[in-house]
Amino acid sequence: MKYMNASKVLPEKLIVEIQKYIQGETLYIPKQETEYRKWGTSSGGRGLLDRRNTDIRNSFISGSSIQQLADEYYLSPETIKKIVYSHKK
Repeated sequence: MKYMNASKVLPEKLIVEIQKYIQGETLYIPKQETEYRKWGTSSGGRGLLDRRNTDIRNSFISGSSIQQLADEYYLSPETIKKIVYSHKK
């Protein structure tokens, strides 16, 4: 997380108002909800996991066992079960 000096980005009147509530502390200002992105969308990680899970489901449908998939993908059998029995396609 990048920190900024408030006096460099905020008007003086706003700083004075904020100082009524907090002084000399770190204050986190969250993004607006409309700016939120789901985990992994920027890095591509979400897409990689979605493709992996689709491959796991297809292998399961084709006859691979839970244990075989767990060994192949280095996941626990419980995690494989969550993937293959979820309704996400």
